[in-house]
Amino acid sequence: MQTRQLGKSGLEVSAIGLGCMGMSFGYGPAHDKQEMIALMRAAVESGVTFFDTAEVYGPFINEELVGEALAPFRGQVSIATKFGFKLDPETGKQAGLDSRPSHIQDVVEASLKRLRVDTIDLLYQHRVDPDVPIEDVAGTVKDLIQAGKVKYFGLSEAGVRTIRRANAVQPVTALQSEYSLWWREPEEEILATLEELGIGFVPFSPLGRGYLTGTIDENTSFDSSDMRNTVPRFAPESRQANRAVVDLLSRIAASKGATPAQIAIAWLLAQKPWIVPIPGTTKLHRLEENLESAAIELTISDLAEIYEAASKIAVCGARYSEGAQRQIDR
Repeated sequence: MQTRQLGKSGLEVSAIGLGCMGMSFGYGPAHDKQEMIALMRAAVESGVTFFDTAEVYGPFINEELVGEALAPFRGQVSIATKFGFKLDPETGKQAGLDSRPSHIQDVVEASLKRLRVDTIDLLYQHRVDPDVPIEDVAGTVKDLIQAGKVKYFGLSEAGVRTIRRANAVQPVTALQSEYSLWWREPEEEILATLEELGIGFVPFSPLGRGYLTGTIDENTSFDSSDMRNTVPRFAPESRQANRAVVDLLSRIAASKGATPAQIAIAWLLAQKPWIVPIPGTTKLHRLEENLESAAIELTISDLAEIYEAASKIAVCGARYSEGAQRQIDR
């Protein structure tokens, strides 16, 4: 597995990481614990050194899972986690945003215990809290870094102004936001800003929450607890309308002896050398398929063909429910 530097921070990780959320949360019931531990350890054996989780995934159980799975590999892997949500103490469900300094400190202490580590490798603000100045957030993380409890600071779904303000207080190592062939908004302002400031980019949902694999169509049904049931982009009519994106990936994949998922990830890797996608999976054969993407070379001609074809496709449907969309900083 090749490695990449996330910006100019010095954090070097595998070119493809592993998003762990879906093992416990978001896409139906939590999967078998021992199977997921085996999957993460197989990822390490395959060269993956970058794992992504958050306190809110579950909540809490995903951090515990990642902590147990990666305990034998301390010092060999980097674990990213996140703060920023308020959780209802009775139900455990999200109850708004909370990036108050005292809350950040409490979350970090709890995450350290669940992850079984002394230091969090990369700590993201999960969503920008409009009620707390980003300078206060960055300053709190700076204090945590100086205390040895955190190594690197990241933001998630943050806009350009927020990124600049945060970076002025504590250098931002990475931005984690959605980016794929069916969500290209980061190309408008984000990528240029990150390059200017020397910040790495960690795209989540590089496979469009599974849609870009080509295995989901308008007839696919999801578990009642699957978040995709609330996403307009996954309404049956949207899935049918967006088939053009999968057709494009399938056409390129056929010429490369690859799969649509592999082309989607290879396309992201080809955009910038400081981009590290984190596809999630719960299946070993999908993990192997995703990691093979790093070996696929897309030529300038391939990229030009993809760009031209993709620019003619109007993707249908919002990528979040209305409530979740309001938490996105722009």
